[in-house]
Amino acid sequence: MLLLGLTGSIATGKSTVSALLSRSPYSLPIIDADLIARQVVEPGTPGYHAIVRYFGSTTPDLLLPDAGPKGRPLNRPALGRRVFGQGEEREKDRKVLNGIVHPAVRKEMYKRMVWAYLKGHWAVVLDVPLLFESGWERYCGTILVVGVSDPVIQMKRLMERDPHLSEEDAKNRVLSQGDVREKAQRCLRRGPGRGVVVWNDKDKEHLENEVERVMRDVRKGSPKWWSFLLWVCPPLAVMSGLLSWWKMRKVQLEWEEEKKKEKTK
Repeated sequence: MLLLGLTGSIATGKSTVSALLSRSPYSLPIIDADLIARQVVEPGTPGYHAIVRYFGSTTPDLLLPDAGPKGRPLNRPALGRRVFGQGEEREKDRKVLNGIVHPAVRKEMYKRMVWAYLKGHWAVVLDVPLLFESGWERYCGTILVVGVSDPVIQMKRLMERDPHLSEEDAKNRVLSQGDVREKAQRCLRRGPGRGVVVWNDKDKEHLENEVERVMRDVRKGSPKWWSFLLWVCPPLAVMSGLLSWWKMRKVQLEWEEEKKKEKTK
């Protein structure tokens, strides 16, 4: 089974592409890291209690006023204002939040990947906004980056989608997820079929055509007979996965080494 990593940056159209891949003619199972991240911090979960303990004293509006059966939900915009942006304090708080949420998200994602394999899917989409930053890159046989070439378009779409955000808040959120154009370069370094990019600067019809184009290439690299063989022979699936992991880890380490050298110049 192919692990198809889907990433991009905020307001680039990743969610739209995810929705397209979930429907015919693709009909792929979607493992949405953002959705799972919400589920693992719902009232009553260990993640929820950990966030309240750490952020409760510094974020007065951390919880919404309306309580459900298990307690008051998190005020996500307030938590976002606390952790997004520049500065040592915000960076520290962001690391703490990631340390609470990410392990719980990974555990749930692993469970859903195994279930998708057992059901015989030829691929599963790992919808992860911070795929490169969180280390998921090496696990994916193919990565699809959804990007926009113009940062102005990205900011405009974000503020139209989330009108409650100020321009500064929108800018901080864009910066916190890294430059999507750099993600595209990193993706393409993986080689043909291993890294594909969809540019979403135009309308939805153009985006749908771009998705169709790249998915044709992805399917060529993972034909039906190969998918079936991996399903009926789990040891082969394990060996194939380990080989892919080793190759993609090498690409990841080479990229990171190049970036370190650039910073020291």
